[in-house]
Amino acid sequence: MQEQTQGLSVWRNLKIALFHLGSGMADVLTTGVWNRVMISDLGFAATPISLLVSLRYFLAPLGVWAGRFSDERALFGYRRMAWIGLGRALMVLSTFVLGLATAQIARTGAASALLWGAIVFALLIFSVGSAVSGSTFLALLYDRSTETQRGRAVGIVWTFLLLGFTVGGIVFGLLLPHDDAPGLDFSPDALQTLFIVAGVLFTGLWVFSMFGEEQRARAAAHLPATPETQTSVWQDLMLVWKSLPMRFFFLYLTLSMFFAFSQDLILEPFAGDVFGMPAQTTNRFSAYWGSTAILGTIVFLFLARKYTFLTNTVMSQMGVGVLVVTFALLAVSSFFTVRAIVTPALVLLGVGLGIWNVGTLGLMMDLSPLGRAGTFLGFWTLSVTFARGFGTAGGGILRDIALQVSGEFSVSYGAAFFIGMVGLLIAAYCLNRVNVQAFKLEHKINATGVFVGAMD
Repeated sequence: MQEQTQGLSVWRNLKIALFHLGSGMADVLTTGVWNRVMISDLGFAATPISLLVSLRYFLAPLGVWAGRFSDERALFGYRRMAWIGLGRALMVLSTFVLGLATAQIARTGAASALLWGAIVFALLIFSVGSAVSGSTFLALLYDRSTETQRGRAVGIVWTFLLLGFTVGGIVFGLLLPHDDAPGLDFSPDALQTLFIVAGVLFTGLWVFSMFGEEQRARAAAHLPATPETQTSVWQDLMLVWKSLPMRFFFLYLTLSMFFAFSQDLILEPFAGDVFGMPAQTTNRFSAYWGSTAILGTIVFLFLARKYTFLTNTVMSQMGVGVLVVTFALLAVSSFFTVRAIVTPALVLLGVGLGIWNVGTLGLMMDLSPLGRAGTFLGFWTLSVTFARGFGTAGGGILRDIALQVSGEFSVSYGAAFFIGMVGLLIAAYCLNRVNVQAFKLEHKINATGVFVGAMD
């Protein structure tokens, strides 16, 4: 039976959100600092390093399994916290191992089979830990908040994830400064210290944020049997396609994530190739859209509490609408080489992503059946992870194909942005077919929180 919640205050929400402050910083450490050190400073090929960093995308299906397991049974008396604790412990261990191995490579100037084995092991357990703890963390947030609080809850958590990227970049930059001079411009000991400090910091953030957030059950390992736990994972996930609201939400979630992040790989090269902007200028692009994304998130979280018409569906529609305009501006800017449009488009990109995330993460909560929250949040997270990964690569592929055909940078980037705009319009159509109220009626959840109906 679903654990009843007493609600989630704003201050408690902020405490829990520190979990994703640590998550954002951990992402920066692996995809930013370690990636940079291995490729730029130590001279390793980008392909194997990129594949190792991308392991978490390939292992994302583990999140569905962990979420389902946490729906069905408790481990050591905890449903969600056991998986969260296990996953984050693996990530902290990974941080220590990765730092020690990389520092040793920096000392010797060569990587032995043992050191490469340690690096592969570290990034493998980092990816496993991220997968099994990410979906179960969302399920815990679902459990801890009421229906009306879930949009605000995930919005605050996502804002702290963005803050983690910023804070991580600043903190790690101070601990391991770079002056872009040729050669190794930091000591191996400093690199090792950076990873050790980071691991300790992550531990503190994750333990503090989760402390006291789930009560230990006295029941047996298996939770009481309910209709929700009598189906297989495959049967649960087939509900997505059998339910019209879920089907269109899955399409909306996948398409919007894919096309929204199709600009991720090509935005800065676009500015350099089409307008000849220097790296010092394009390096600030993420600051433009990242800061406005945080601002957009905060503003709309406040407005959603003040105005009831700003539902998760309405905010998702607004966010996608702003992103459509953004991609249209980028396409026009590229096709007609209009430099003045680029900066406003970057601002709109951040605003659109901020509003879109508040609404869409809220819809992920709304469209996760009570009693199956872990399974479905794991599935939605899997969809988002794969869509973003393929979308990031897809934007670069579209650009290369268009460049091969046209031979012009302005046409190739413009075509990629135009296709992104069309894809977002299709996503908006799918979103308009999502009916949250129909979904809730279809599931017929009674006051005790037990699923009593069936889907057609």
